[in-house]
Amino acid sequence: QVQLVESGGGLVQAGGSLRLSCTASGRAVRSVGWFRQAPGKERELVAHIHWSGSPAYHANSVMGRFAISKDNAENSVSLQMNSLKPEDTAGYSCASYSGGDVNDDINYWGWGKGTLVAVSS
Repeated sequence: QVQLVESGGGLVQAGGSLRLSCTASGRAVRSVGWFRQAPGKERELVAHIHWSGSPAYHANSVMGRFAISKDNAENSVSLQMNSLKPEDTAGYSCASYSGGDVNDDINYWGWGKGTLVAVSS
């Protein structure tokens, strides 16, 4: 059984940066996705990475601003978020990928409780 725990969220001004971490306990995960859900909106995939580090996927809305990376030694996956915008405000969660469409959250398991990111204008 894998348990994922997110950390690193907070309140930041537009243009600022935050780094989220997703740490796995139990057995090692193979691929991890970062999702976010804003109030009144559906959960969406932000970034995805295979445990080997390649390939990595970033949603168009965050391309060039966010970067997902992994640290096998720490059994963790990070999401570096730069040039944050108010529309990035959401609860961010990570989960382990089991196969199929990477954009469909039904293909993920071991969800953490999430961490809140709030970006003020």
